[in-house]
Amino acid sequence: MSTVEPSPTSVPEPASWHAWREARRQRVTAPQGDLALVQTTWLPDGAEPDLEQVLVGQPASVTATAVHRKDIDTGAPEHGYRLWDAESPANRSYDGTPVFPYDPAWRIEARFTPAEPGRTIPYEHLRDAAGSTRDLVVPGDITATIDGREYRLSAFDDDGTLLLVFGDPTNRSTDDAERTYGTGRFLFVERPEGTSTGEESAVVLDFNHAFVPPCGFSDQYNCPLPPAQNRLHVPVHAGERYVAHRG
Repeated sequence: MSTVEPSPTSVPEPASWHAWREARRQRVTAPQGDLALVQTTWLPDGAEPDLEQVLVGQPASVTATAVHRKDIDTGAPEHGYRLWDAESPANRSYDGTPVFPYDPAWRIEARFTPAEPGRTIPYEHLRDAAGSTRDLVVPGDITATIDGREYRLSAFDDDGTLLLVFGDPTNRSTDDAERTYGTGRFLFVERPEGTSTGEESAVVLDFNHAFVPPCGFSDQYNCPLPPAQNRLHVPVHAGERYVAHRG
């Protein structure tokens, strides 16, 4: 299979990449980090959670937060709560997140073209019924050439930051040396400082910063899956790979 030509192994790893890896470790192991999520409960008929009540009987290591979404069938608001345990079994057994070696060849220049305001694209989510979709706002298209093929990628708006949900052949690999999380990975898209999703601009896809989505750390998350246009033909040997646990 054709691949992106790797850079020489002597290329130094930038300090910013090491800082990113440490920030990721701190994020996923935090008291309300991805490994700490132990329960997500959705309430019926639009009821809102009483967070003090849901903590009754819980150990001191557990905290609660409210969560909301739209009903996948009716669009009506749904409310619920999440329980986070700083001493969760997943946190205690966590043995790190293996990464591919840093490779500047996987830092790819691209172009962002804004769409009309309010444009949405249907995304399947991991915990929804097969074939069901939820519409997410996609502010525009990212045009990138990867391994000689031009892609028109869709990244949705994650609190003002473009988030690309992508898949590649490593997700399905049975080779332990290259396998990554099975449903795909996430990547924040770098934009020039001061630009917004309302204007055309050059952007950078630095796949060295690709990361395992929250659902790779806890089955209580309902992550979006890569749409067809975001499935790359070439193995992306960059970024985080999967979540490792002891035992």
